[in-house]
Amino acid sequence: MARMYFWRASTIRSAIGAVVLISGMGFAHRQAMAQEGIALPTPAIDIAPGAAATQTAVFAGGCFWGVQGVFQHVAGVKNAVSGYAGGTKEMAQYEMVGSGRTGHAEAVKVTYDPKTVTYGHLLQIYFSVAHDPTELNRQGPDTGTQYRSAVFPANEEQGRVAKAYIDQLNKARIHDAAIVTTIEPGHTFFNAEAYHQDFLTKNPTYPYIVYNDLPKIENLKKLFPGDYREKPVLVAASGL
Repeated sequence: MARMYFWRASTIRSAIGAVVLISGMGFAHRQAMAQEGIALPTPAIDIAPGAAATQTAVFAGGCFWGVQGVFQHVAGVKNAVSGYAGGTKEMAQYEMVGSGRTGHAEAVKVTYDPKTVTYGHLLQIYFSVAHDPTELNRQGPDTGTQYRSAVFPANEEQGRVAKAYIDQLNKARIHDAAIVTTIEPGHTFFNAEAYHQDFLTKNPTYPYIVYNDLPKIENLKKLFPGDYREKPVLVAASGL
């Protein structure tokens, strides 16, 4: 809730100041890596496409505006919806989730064509450019369990692949800190309010978006040029 109202009257200078105030050397280094993105290896274990025309995956990594924006630019993604996962239906409201006491994380449900982009490759993009998986219960200026790094697998196979990839990345020691992403199976995803959908695309000059989220789109374009598509797939176009 604080993000919605504080950042509306904020400036980019305020955003930079917030980062400086909460930074130690370790945080500053990870923040720089997050701004630049990081090229991560391909998952050693993945899920075969199978016969299904579409599959779904749910990821949480801080404010859902940026995570949604990243996946909306990924080729093979049919839809990416901002919402909540980890808590109950009754608590799946922005004002409640903002308290950090609902169990929910701001999350994004990605519907994708597994013949075009695999679950493992979505994980690679998620860990490379969508957020910083070494930050515990925070992303950038946002703090609280609702901003945790979490994967909500749709089935056991997704959970197995996600765990294997986290183990692979930790063993590779690419980051200067351990990955804190949790794997949380068995949770229902609930759509967020309409005003949160397509927020990045609708508000490209909004200070929070400019500083925190547009760099993620540029990182996607730079690190995954073969997966990047210029025109995002929007929730508004799906009629949700």
